[in-house]
Amino acid sequence: MNKPSFFIVGAPKCGTTSLCKYLEQHPDIFIPSIKELYYFCTDSTGKKRANTLEEYLSFFEGGKGKLCGEGSVWYLFSKEAASEIYKFNPEAKIIIMLREPVSLMYSLHSMHLANGSNEDILDFKLALEAEEDRKQGKRIPEKCFRLEELLYREVVKFTDQVKRYFDTFGRNRIHVIIFDDFQVDTAKAYRETLEFLDVEPDFVPNLTPRNTNRQVRNAFLQQLTIKPPTNVLEIGKYFLPFPRSVRRNLLKKFKKSIRRSNIQKASRPPLDPKLRQSLQQEFAAEIERLSALLGRDLTYWSKD
Repeated sequence: MNKPSFFIVGAPKCGTTSLCKYLEQHPDIFIPSIKELYYFCTDSTGKKRANTLEEYLSFFEGGKGKLCGEGSVWYLFSKEAASEIYKFNPEAKIIIMLREPVSLMYSLHSMHLANGSNEDILDFKLALEAEEDRKQGKRIPEKCFRLEELLYREVVKFTDQVKRYFDTFGRNRIHVIIFDDFQVDTAKAYRETLEFLDVEPDFVPNLTPRNTNRQVRNAFLQQLTIKPPTNVLEIGKYFLPFPRSVRRNLLKKFKKSIRRSNIQKASRPPLDPKLRQSLQQEFAAEIERLSALLGRDLTYWSKD
């Protein structure tokens, strides 16, 4: 039975999707086509794609004779995933990707808006201000997929998250990739990852970036497709005189089509300089702690 032996555990918006796509091109590596399996995080509030070990391992049936791995970016945030992965495979190798906190939070908020379901506060600053309420279960979007994804500040407190994996697996089984390095020289970062995984390092994949920034063309339309007014749904039964189940599926497909056409690839608008500076100061001490843990000076993240 095929069994994953490496895990890309996060963080979100750090290039994990691209890395998975690059690694799966390697002839000696198998990664399931479905990313984010989330089997090893029993403390997560989100849905899992596999609820039993048998279901989980079924995703790796196509990897016979290859090195198998997976990427689930909320494993890093989870307080349970590291120990659960270790119990499953104590010899596993762990890949962690990290990014400058303010840029990550802003990018994560932008992604939620584009997806249209996990976030309903359009203004990034106001979304940050809602965190305390959300920790108490208030102001949660009706179709929120995973509560922790809305706790932007908690997501980027990397030091304790990384230390948890260091303490569980040992540093020699952890490979940390800084997003800046990944962007500047993707080929080098990729080769170093192959060397860490102990597979042929000279393979050259298609390094086209994946999961680039997307923006909503019309925010009101996006929200309307997520939570349409009740009277619109009532009117729909007159225009679509089908059985309720058929009508529901047709409306679901229609809303999905509208959301898709309402998204465009575009550069993210610059974050307000004053807000950026304030957040950089807020996370300066955290970045100093992370720098000490990694043995690398990342304090430039706290500067403009």
